[in-house]
Amino acid sequence: MAAREAAAGKSASTSARSATATADETSAPTQRARASSTRRSTAKGGGRKNGTGTATPAGDGNRRLVIVESPAKARKIADYLGSSYIVESSRGHIRDLPRGAADVPAKYKGESWARLGVDVDNSFEPLYIVTPDKKSTVTELKDALKEVDELYLATDGDREGEAIAWHLLETLKPKVPVRRMVFHEITESAIRAAAANPRELDHDLVDAQETRRILDRLYGYEVSPVLWKKVMPKLSAGRVQSVATRVIVERERERMAFVSAGYWGIDAQLNTGAGDKANPQTFKAALTKVGDQRVATGRDFDARGQLKSDTVTRLDEASARRLAEALGSSDYSVAEVEEKPYTRKPYAPFMTSTLQQEGGRKLRFSSERTMRTAQRLYENGYITYMRTDSTTLSETAINAARSQARDLYGSENVAEQPRQYTRKVKNAQEAHEAIRPAGDTFRTPGQVAGELGGDEFRLYELIWQRTIASQMRDARGTTMTVRIEATAATGEACTFTTSGRTITFPGFLRAYVETVDELEGGQADDAESRLPRLEQGQGLTADELDPSGHSTSPPARYTEASLVKTLEERGIGRPSTYASIINTIQERGYVWKKGSALVPSWIAFAVVGLMEKHFGRLVDYDFTATLEDELDAIASGNARRQTWLSHFYFGGDGESTNGAGGDGVEASMTQLGGLKKLVGDNLEGIDAREVNSLPIVTDDQGRDIVVRVGRYGPYLERMITEDGEEKSQRANLPEDLPPDELDLALAEQLFATPQEGRSLGTDPESGHEVLAKEGRFGPYVTEVLPEGAKEKPRTGSLFKSMTLSEITLDDALKLLSLPRVVGKDPETGVEITAQNGRYGPYIKKDKDSRSLDSEEKLFTVTLEEAQKIFAQPKQRGRAAAKPPLKELGKDPVSGETMVVKDGRFGPYVTDGTGYNASLRKGDSVETLTDERAAELLAEKRAKGPAPKKATASKAPAKKAPAKKAPAKKTTTRKSPTT
Repeated sequence: MAAREAAAGKSASTSARSATATADETSAPTQRARASSTRRSTAKGGGRKNGTGTATPAGDGNRRLVIVESPAKARKIADYLGSSYIVESSRGHIRDLPRGAADVPAKYKGESWARLGVDVDNSFEPLYIVTPDKKSTVTELKDALKEVDELYLATDGDREGEAIAWHLLETLKPKVPVRRMVFHEITESAIRAAAANPRELDHDLVDAQETRRILDRLYGYEVSPVLWKKVMPKLSAGRVQSVATRVIVERERERMAFVSAGYWGIDAQLNTGAGDKANPQTFKAALTKVGDQRVATGRDFDARGQLKSDTVTRLDEASARRLAEALGSSDYSVAEVEEKPYTRKPYAPFMTSTLQQEGGRKLRFSSERTMRTAQRLYENGYITYMRTDSTTLSETAINAARSQARDLYGSENVAEQPRQYTRKVKNAQEAHEAIRPAGDTFRTPGQVAGELGGDEFRLYELIWQRTIASQMRDARGTTMTVRIEATAATGEACTFTTSGRTITFPGFLRAYVETVDELEGGQADDAESRLPRLEQGQGLTADELDPSGHSTSPPARYTEASLVKTLEERGIGRPSTYASIINTIQERGYVWKKGSALVPSWIAFAVVGLMEKHFGRLVDYDFTATLEDELDAIASGNARRQTWLSHFYFGGDGESTNGAGGDGVEASMTQLGGLKKLVGDNLEGIDAREVNSLPIVTDDQGRDIVVRVGRYGPYLERMITEDGEEKSQRANLPEDLPPDELDLALAEQLFATPQEGRSLGTDPESGHEVLAKEGRFGPYVTEVLPEGAKEKPRTGSLFKSMTLSEITLDDALKLLSLPRVVGKDPETGVEITAQNGRYGPYIKKDKDSRSLDSEEKLFTVTLEEAQKIFAQPKQRGRAAAKPPLKELGKDPVSGETMVVKDGRFGPYVTDGTGYNASLRKGDSVETLTDERAAELLAEKRAKGPAPKKATASKAPAKKAPAKKAPAKKTTTRKSPTT
């Protein structure tokens, strides 16, 4: 341990290993000293950084290279800078830790730490390599650097942007002065101001980002192999993704354990005797008290279906109907009318998390789609930087919003004083402005509509509305609560209650109303429920009394929006990473979508169970939130990166030199002996069968039914006794079955078609048993051949109209009879057969085949009908297109109609522009919405351009050999080996 502590405190001469895009992929060790004086110097022939934050005056003849992350950003910025600036793009990160053994340079392959890409025994120095797809970019940037006098690193102003700037500096090794150019919106004034006021590289921010990157590598590379060995190959663990998965699994556990409670109530339709549009004559009220006891409603029951208190009365159907009948002829009078003023303040301008939430609720965008669209808006100068935890607006932005609100909605709707929104949030990102329209004056959605695509316009409009609304007056109104009393014929004193809300001054609601989460429910801020003018003692009559039954519902599953909200409230991770985290847990198979709800897979249950039992500290919510606090301490310079990493990974002597104590991450990991010891000590003690066995329910005979997560997926199992012997009974689990829907009845239904298949009977001709089975590619029937049989068993896929539970032996024998001989062609004598293939039913004659329009025709098509089909000209190339399975609305990006088609690998959605997106687990043709279809297409577009259609081309005519010209040098030169 002493050696490791010494390593953690090495002097400024300690070097980091890095690999650049040269011939052998390696470079001399790059200086990565911890001493602040060395960290704050930069390269000019090895000298110190030139300048103290003042830009070289324009017109001095100097040429400057400005490097940003994206080509779109580069094009926009170039328009605002003069001819003395060259703007290039790094296209994101240019260096990273090795992704696999193949990426590790040869000189390091023998090192014990090479697998990690981090030298844990030498101050946790990372091994960075230029990623293969960025070598040409690095070469281009080096060539551009030779033509300029200064380098401006203009990457984003957050931790990640600061780290990209540092990696560019380390890789390019410039011999000219280097300046850091930072801006939070891409407008001419902002860009010119940033060029005129550069700063130095913030090495604390770089340290914070590097610590996260190294921490994520250590966590993932140490814990993920445990999952491979104990659960399933190719799984992954991560400090935020594992905790996010746990949040979703815990909600599903709550739903599985939930016991619904039934209760009854009475709704009354009451009549005042007179009314008009402004003063309705009738209104509804609900029975709330019988005698002195309140009538139980859903909130009075716990998750086990039991009443929380004995001070309420629970009505059943009989008592509700009896009471309603007894109240039929009763007199009703208003006992109390309570009116209160209602005020609702505007919502704060968007920050990253609230933009993702509202993008999901209002636009039906995934978090990834919201952030991807916001990125494009930012890079093209429409909004300010979209990764921020700040709700603050600059004075200029406040004035712009107030001015526009005044012009559009009138002075009476603008707040008397400028509104500023400040917030205290755990783990706040660097303090940028809120997300708002860019510029000193805002362009209205109408002014930009012609410049933006569908997604961009809708998101810009959302941001614009929210920003304008933030400077408007409060919405005001009145809420009214009314108590009505009546005495039943059977003597019970009954109280009915109703409430209403009237908005008298809409204020900011004229510009913007936040959307209510569809699964959590609630009332929108602009919703009104008017009641008639009522006075105490006023008599009423009951037009209708409706006794109705209700049942409590389990807590709603998370949507992306509500998950983002929960993660932020608990301080887990960063809002800027939530989109990628949610995407990752879906790609890893931990979570799938059912509509907008996030449903955990059985694999997620096994992984979370393992982590909770054996690595509980790593998925503890407070631990993960505290982790962010301590990483922030590194960003602010209040903690040392190497010391913190050493304690986290190796443990220590129980004392933290960073000053953290108690239950902090550094202190607790030190006490546990560090991550490496934690994994090593626990690995052998993990019982894989126990981890992958998830108890679900006990059957009528007291036998446990469990879900087993096997190497090839989950299945259902219980132990049964047959002929005095105990044996395992198994059944396949449908992929699209949510865990909370697996109850005893469904389990018994699934066991009725076990993995080995459901016996349908015996084929009377062959004597072979016929089974109906669930296979990887769907349900099918097959025959069981005697042992030693050389022929293959006949099989047949079930028709779309058939189900495993209902198929009969006769149906199965028909399927096994295929292909069916239709007859012989009278002209050629060639046999015509009807067959069911991978692409549907068809008839075949020698090498010629034609599709049939239904599966049933396989058994009914006649020779004459087949001849007519073959007599028709065969369509060359692709077969005639099948009609779409479903037609949807217009895609917001392309403007083309979206349709769902049946493809080779299942249904997919397309807009006809070359982008085809397969429906995912949880999607169905019947329930697919326009928003979900557009989301699938947007995700497909984000992965790259649509594949070009191959076109047949004629062979080029032969030309006489041309005279060889001497080779010319290209503009892109290979970097010399260093």
